[in-house]
Amino acid sequence: MTPLRRANFQRLLKPRHIVFIGGRYAIIAIDEARRRGFDGEMWAVNPKRSDLAGVPCVASIEDLPIAPDAVYLAIPAGDVVEALRSLALLGAGGVVCFSAGFKEAGNTQDEKDLVVATGDMALIGPNCYGLINYIDNSALWSFEHGGWSPGYGAAIITQSGMFSSDITMSQRSLPLAYMVSAGNQAVLGQEDFLEFFVDDPLVRAIGLHIEGLQDVPRFERAALKALSKGIPVVVLKTGSSTIGSELTISHTGSLSGSAELYEALFARTGIISVSNPSQFLETLKFLCVVGAPKSKNLVGFTCSGGGATMLADYAEKIDLSFLPVDPVQEIELAALLPKIATVSNPLDYTTPIWGQEDLTYPVFSKAISAVEAGSAVLVQDYPAEGLDNSKVFYQRDAIAFARATKESGLPAAICATIPENMDIETRQLLISKGVAPMQGIHETLNAISASADWSQNRVRILLDIPRPISPNLRVGQQVMVSEPEGKSWLLANDFAVPQGKVTSGQNLGAVASELGYPLALKMVSPYLPHKTEAGAVVLNLSDAASAIQASIKMQADVVSYNPQAATDQFLLEAMSPKPLAELIVTLRRDPQFGIALVLGSGGILVELVGDAVTLLLPLSPHDITRAIKKLRVIGLLNGFRGGPQADLEKISLQIHRLCIAYTKHQDEIAEIEINPLFIYSDQVCAVDVLVHKFN
Repeated sequence: MTPLRRANFQRLLKPRHIVFIGGRYAIIAIDEARRRGFDGEMWAVNPKRSDLAGVPCVASIEDLPIAPDAVYLAIPAGDVVEALRSLALLGAGGVVCFSAGFKEAGNTQDEKDLVVATGDMALIGPNCYGLINYIDNSALWSFEHGGWSPGYGAAIITQSGMFSSDITMSQRSLPLAYMVSAGNQAVLGQEDFLEFFVDDPLVRAIGLHIEGLQDVPRFERAALKALSKGIPVVVLKTGSSTIGSELTISHTGSLSGSAELYEALFARTGIISVSNPSQFLETLKFLCVVGAPKSKNLVGFTCSGGGATMLADYAEKIDLSFLPVDPVQEIELAALLPKIATVSNPLDYTTPIWGQEDLTYPVFSKAISAVEAGSAVLVQDYPAEGLDNSKVFYQRDAIAFARATKESGLPAAICATIPENMDIETRQLLISKGVAPMQGIHETLNAISASADWSQNRVRILLDIPRPISPNLRVGQQVMVSEPEGKSWLLANDFAVPQGKVTSGQNLGAVASELGYPLALKMVSPYLPHKTEAGAVVLNLSDAASAIQASIKMQADVVSYNPQAATDQFLLEAMSPKPLAELIVTLRRDPQFGIALVLGSGGILVELVGDAVTLLLPLSPHDITRAIKKLRVIGLLNGFRGGPQADLEKISLQIHRLCIAYTKHQDEIAEIEINPLFIYSDQVCAVDVLVHKFN
């Protein structure tokens, strides 16, 4: 965002005056501005009306008495460009363009004309719901909205107008600072909003609903800026549109598509990625109200054994820890509890002391001091309206819990087992006491886990900030090279491959004897990316006769599979020793994200298992080590059943050298897939490789 456009966005966000242009929808927007509490000057533009909802009209933009800070534009698409030209000439600050019928309707040229006409104005949309400023009470919004702010909150930017509206109407008590419905992002995109809101001291977290990004490098820079300033970013990514280059016939297409590239970007920049709207809201709520814990250790409380079990069971599944109570303090804690209680973490403090603040506060306080925890959680389901005679007892325990956690400095949450079992009065009370009112045990624990991960990832990433990704890569027609040629390239770049030799069927026996046994036999053909499927691979040949016989059968099998693929050229290779594990390693390119490294469990089960991690380059050997540790195959590399362990640092260094070599030759090599890559204790060997070059 240029300095001038940034200043104009500031005018749009915090306007002194607003102009509404249009008819029916402009009237709705006027009503919403008033309901939000906007008390600045307002004008309307409509040549057929004297006023809109009591706001006096002028016939044209040129008749306006002042250059407005903010404009709400809801007119037919065909009139938008001319209106924007007039507003830009007048010196307007920014525009919310509700009008639709541009790129989303296939009218790309009209949208390009819109961008030119906008000039230096800040424009949201077109095809959007608008903008709400909950801090300063202004709104340029197309429909009835809800939402509230205690003077701080989340800045949320969505690409779906309806989803933004749904958020404002949600019964979650998420503190809101700003809401932006981005629409087509013709002028201002997710990157711009993220860059802007990280500088607002009242924004405690940023929520993004993303269908697609326009400028990935800018987004990366903005996300890292948010991380450096301690502003968590939570993303809900939806949509599965293809954004990458056309996938080749390698396995990579089934392992790493656009979704995986986005997740790699989020992991690289410390962004919290969630999978559904409820988790999106609950995670933002936890972060806004209490902040991120420094560890994944919890101290938990319930007044029910069932609640304690639910906490413990799910926490274990997502790598949260309820550490045991300190033995020295266990006796002191037991003395504060009824005799029927059992000291544990999570703690069921039992009903005899329930609702008695003078008894529950010491229990909460002592238990917190007796456990090395990063956050605290209390399970409470509040009675529904009409059944609330006991509500005061729940509130007393909540206040005691809030007091104890505030004194300890722990981020704290009170969660309802069933999301709807927490009414708005309770939610507001808890927020006022500095406790996050969370709805749903799973949602709560997921939010705590993700927030703790963010804290830890932030420290790690800021110690070694990744170099920027470079998406400007060569694209074009690709051709698959032969396996021997691909392996020659690997060998030339210090990457180990089996000893082998290419020969014709006529010389097969002699070459086999020269290499020694046991051997692997493969047909050399540019039309056999997956040789096993065609019967073009035979292993463990023990003599020349079996090698010749295998070659004859192989030719017949390949002819049956694909006559065009059959050749009289064969690759004979020494059989590699049995590895600790097999990986698939792929380097590929994407026009938006640059170079991606895909690591996964390899061999014939690669697509069946689907166990893979995608990373974006540039990266470090440590990044590769962390990725390998996420794979299911890590058990084999860690010395399964007393077997040898792999030196992951050495293995990662070798894969990293491959990444460097690929980057140096990226104008020549389009894609590399090694499957399997045999992993030994301190070295690797590329047993099979598929290489595509640019034609």
